[in-house]
Amino acid sequence: MVALGRVRLHYEERGAGTPVLGVHGSPGSAALWQDAARDLGRHGRCITYDRRGFGRSPLPDGTSALDLDDHVDDALALLDALAARPAVVVGRSTGGLVALALALREPEAVLGLALLEPTVVTLDRVASAWTTRQRERVFAAEAAEPGSAARAVVVDALGEGVWEAWPSQVRDVLTRSSAAVLAEARGEGLDLSPKPLVVDPDALAALPMPVLLVSGEDSPTPLRAVVARLATAMPDAMSFVVPGGHLIDPAHPEILAFVDRLTV
Repeated sequence: MVALGRVRLHYEERGAGTPVLGVHGSPGSAALWQDAARDLGRHGRCITYDRRGFGRSPLPDGTSALDLDDHVDDALALLDALAARPAVVVGRSTGGLVALALALREPEAVLGLALLEPTVVTLDRVASAWTTRQRERVFAAEAAEPGSAARAVVVDALGEGVWEAWPSQVRDVLTRSSAAVLAEARGEGLDLSPKPLVVDPDALAALPMPVLLVSGEDSPTPLRAVVARLATAMPDAMSFVVPGGHLIDPAHPEILAFVDRLTV
């Protein structure tokens, strides 16, 4: 655990060498990256953490809203606290949005960027409408059954069967993140926020680091559409499609090969 002012973040390290920062989605936790972190730790100094309010990182007292900027602040402060700049940053889903915003704010902190269906939903009209409806469903689910906000997000993105198939301990970890999911939905800049991040295409094209874009062939159409928009905006980015849905493996062989090109 590292203390960053009022924020305390649970983090884990594996391996040595060039830092590789893993940023999980919403809901999520570093606990869901155990296997991937082990594999990434064979290719660099893998750092995974629970974002503010998720998993083992508590939501600071009195927090009613979480902004994208809060998560970017935390990620940069964590890299500084661990003397881990610059890092290859791997972000999945909302974590990919955080990773991209980090790179846009402080590109010198990022050696390379692997974005696994990042939820930059304002890039695509269908994706924007989809997440607006998702936000409404999240609040409705929470009102009907307190603590169910996290489950509502998972079911929307991955399907009912995925949630039920997960072990009870995984469901428990995610359920405890419902307060953070709701706080993000009240904040700014995140995919479920009423005002999601609007990215300047010119700023995307100007990013100086190598970028890898990954989508799942069975993912919801709006999420795949966002990746396609990013690929258009970043013509130098590498991109590929993997089998399966939105829960893309952060240690897929193509991602490991990307990391290897940037680590020493």
